[in-house]
Amino acid sequence: MEFLTAGVVLGLSAGLSPGPLLALVLAQTLQFGAREGIKVALAPLVTDGPIILLSVYVVGRLAVVPGALAAISLCGGVFVLSLAYQNLRATSLVLTAQRPGGGALVKGVLVNALSPHPYLFWLTVGAPTIAKAAAENQFLGVLFVGSFWGCLVGSKVCLATLVGRSRHQLSDRAYRTVMRVLGLLLVAFAGLLIYDGCKIIAGRGA
Repeated sequence: MEFLTAGVVLGLSAGLSPGPLLALVLAQTLQFGAREGIKVALAPLVTDGPIILLSVYVVGRLAVVPGALAAISLCGGVFVLSLAYQNLRATSLVLTAQRPGGGALVKGVLVNALSPHPYLFWLTVGAPTIAKAAAENQFLGVLFVGSFWGCLVGSKVCLATLVGRSRHQLSDRAYRTVMRVLGLLLVAFAGLLIYDGCKIIAGRGA
């Protein structure tokens, strides 16, 4: 349940947080319709696979380095806290984006692949969580990734659909409420990551 909840909360937060990919989803939707926005929303399914494999490999190699896992966990906690801060201060879904042309999926793949956020997330949060889950049961690692992807992509698909039907379907007030709830949940997960890092340091010092 812990890893399913983590995947859902982190996925929803990443999916709804303002950023270049969400900006492109909304821009494509407003100009070309929900179908084009949904194509952009699918980009993480193309780009994140190699990033996950690389991150798991790097974290696995660093596991034998004294203090490395503690540092990764602490960095992950700080990174999630920064995500929480962005969520808590979000006020509107309105984003500024460049005017895009066609080729929605290709544009989404390029934007996501060239953004530092997926790499930071999977190196400091995603890969360590997968390793922790897999240590208990391989299925739990798959469950975490699946729930994260489902909520990340699903939330963007839902937004593209809503915006495609009517740009006023999701009010600023409702958006702020959702983002603040997610922000508070992210603070809790950040605390767990920082706690794990401190526990590793304490264990090595004992």
